[in-house]
Amino acid sequence: MTRTSPTRRRFLGIAAASAALLGSTPLYAALQRPDDLPSLTTWHGIALGANAQMQLLHPDPRQAEQLIQLAIGEIHRLEQIFSLYRDDSALVRLNRTGQLDRPPADLCRLLSEACALAELTGGYFDPTVQPLWDWYVRQGLHPAAAQPDTIRQALATVDYQAIDNRQDRIRLTRPGMAITLNGIAQGYITDRVTELLRANGLEHAMIDLGEARSLGRPDPSRPWRAGLADPTDTSRLLSTIELHNQALATSSGSGTLMDAHGVQTHLFDPHTGSAIPRWRSVSVRANDATTADALSTAFSLMQEQQIRSIVVGFPAQAWLLPSGTDQLVKLG
Repeated sequence: MTRTSPTRRRFLGIAAASAALLGSTPLYAALQRPDDLPSLTTWHGIALGANAQMQLLHPDPRQAEQLIQLAIGEIHRLEQIFSLYRDDSALVRLNRTGQLDRPPADLCRLLSEACALAELTGGYFDPTVQPLWDWYVRQGLHPAAAQPDTIRQALATVDYQAIDNRQDRIRLTRPGMAITLNGIAQGYITDRVTELLRANGLEHAMIDLGEARSLGRPDPSRPWRAGLADPTDTSRLLSTIELHNQALATSSGSGTLMDAHGVQTHLFDPHTGSAIPRWRSVSVRANDATTADALSTAFSLMQEQQIRSIVVGFPAQAWLLPSGTDQLVKLG
């Protein structure tokens, strides 16, 4: 659905959402299930450059296939709004001119949620970091041209508060600003697809479009379970958690490396421009995938006490993986 191949960050999220759904069995479809439970219908594909899958429990496989096609149509529709890799997407057109008249309602809604989450995290999540991505790309292609003064110029354009987001017009109020929704759009699309399926009568599913959200239960006796994978060996699980109509997102700097040394990553600190995350990986469980996606991105850059101060008063939990260990730190 996009011109890019899945990044490892997205693969980490899929490992977290799909492995060990029940017990230690890697795929729910492989389980021995009672005959009276709804049959499982599974779809695999690509969404926003990410490996994606949907697992639907429905008594009528034909209706399940129809629901999957409905969901795929919704994914295509939202990609046309949020993708950075489609020249005609609403987001690309906004970045190109700095203003978008009569914007899609989903873009206004997602930008509003993104700015609220930026406020919650003290600006560690910021959808206007696209100029930093461009700076690091230029650094890799032309190191001599990427001097410290040029990154300061890029940082001067990073400020979520400079987005003028209105129903009839979105405007970027600083010259050179550009938005990326890669740290939140997968979660948002996951939420919209999950809610669409639920509105059409589906009661039990696991939807993973780069970030995961559970619906109902795979079995009357237990909830969905998700495994948190080691970022350096995704076949190895560090922990297993339960999802009760909740969402899970995982961020890791190893998802996209910006230099040949494997030090600089796609996770940019909006305050300093640094591309070196504080944690090897961060997983967040929340009530919706939009929130989990954005918080996992922000928490990758934040100190433990800063993260703790957010989750203590917010319906979310975080699992932090420090460098040099495979012991997760759970907060919340």
